Amino acid sequence: MDSKKVALITGATSGIGKATAERLYNLGFALIITGRREERLKQWSEGKEDILCLNFDVRNEEEVNAAISSLNGKWKNIVVLVNNAGLAMGLSRFYDGDTRHWNTILDTNVKGLLYVSKAVGRIMKEQESGHIVNIGSIAGKEVYDNGNVYCASKHAVDALNKAMRYELSEFGIRVTAIHPGAVETEFSEVRFEGDKEKADLVYKGFENLVADDIADAIEYCVTRKSHVNINDLVIMPQAQPVASVIHRKKD
Repeated sequence: MDSKKVALITGATSGIGKATAERLYNLGFALIITGRREERLKQWSEGKEDILCLNFDVRNEEEVNAAISSLNGKWKNIVVLVNNAGLAMGLSRFYDGDTRHWNTILDTNVKGLLYVSKAVGRIMKEQESGHIVNIGSIAGKEVYDNGNVYCASKHAVDALNKAMRYELSEFGIRVTAIHPGAVETEFSEVRFEGDKEKADLVYKGFENLVADDIADAIEYCVTRKSHVNINDLVIMPQAQPVASVIHRKKD
C-alpha cells in the first residue's frame, strides 16, 4: 500500500463513480471511495485490498473536512480526484421550480465539488502533483428546456474546471472536465424521485451511453504522460447530436 498511488472518487456507490472505481482499481490504484450509502461502499469493497470507504455527504462542509483530515500518511498520497458526486431533481420551468430541488442541486453539484476540491487540492498542492477530474455534463455546455437550475450548476462546474486548471497548473496539477450526454445510470431515477417507469422512458428508443463509457474516458485522461492534460471532453451518444435532440427508433 505504501508505494501505491491513491485515487479518491466521490459518489462511488453507483453509476459512473462505481464504474470508475472498478477501472482504476484494475489499473493498480489504491482507492478512497466515498458516498452517502455506506452499505453500498462496503458491499463493493468487500474482499478487496487497498480500498478505504469514507461515508459522508459532499454537501456538508464539516463532514468533508473531517473525512479528508482523518487520512493518515499512506492514504494522503492522493494523485487522482474524481469529482463525480452530482444529481438533478425535477424538470420544470424555473418559475414553477421547487426551491428544495434547487438547493439540493446547487449544494451537491457546485458547493460539494468545491468542498472536496479544496480539501484534496491542498494535499496535491503540497505534493506538487495530482490530477482532478470534474464530471460535468452536456448541460454545462448547452441549456435545455426545463433544465434551468441543473444546467446552471453544470455551467458552474465548467467554469470552476477552467479556474482550477488556471490556478493549479503552476503546482504540476492537471485538471480535466468530462461532459457526458445521456448516460443510463440512476441519474433519471433520482431526478424523478424514484419513478423508474418515467426514468426508463428517458433512454427508450436509442443506444444511450453507459457508465463504463465515461469510466473509459476517465481512465484515458488519467493515464496520459504527466506533461499531457486533457482539458475538456464532451461525450455524446451518436443518437444525441445536441442536448435537446435524441433520434429515437420507432416501435
